[in-house]
Amino acid sequence: MKTKRMAGMMIVITFLLTASLAFAGPGRGGGWGGRGSGGWGMGSPYQGLYNAANLETLVGTVVGIEQTVPMRQMNQGIALTVKTEKETISVHLGPSWYFERLDTKVNKGDQVEIKGTRTTFSNKPVIIAAEVKKGDKVLVLRDSAGVPVWAGWGWGR
Repeated sequence: MKTKRMAGMMIVITFLLTASLAFAGPGRGGGWGGRGSGGWGMGSPYQGLYNAANLETLVGTVVGIEQTVPMRQMNQGIALTVKTEKETISVHLGPSWYFERLDTKVNKGDQVEIKGTRTTFSNKPVIIAAEVKKGDKVLVLRDSAGVPVWAGWGWGR
């Protein structure tokens, strides 16, 4: 009798542990790109649009800062609207949760130099930023291979 009760308890405990792992899933806010990336991490369709071989640099003034969700299954991110001599363009920085924790802030009216990759969302040009320079400060968002700095957030990367 005790053996059956123990076996039943083990089955229930195993089920509960398995269910809790299933509900935890690959990360809050979508399953793309690793635990907790919200679709902004490595292996995501969004990351696949970043091409480190095609970096460009633009200089301009920040005329807007907004929340953005570039693709389905992504969490909110931060985008700047930057006015250059040639165009006004949206510059995607990364997930909102990452920027909320930074001391360095970019504000409307700031002069910035952006390094990133040009792509298209909703038939409009967009820059996926690798680096934002404001004065003598540089906010690095991706390494030379295009890996986002938040990909190792919390792991001492």
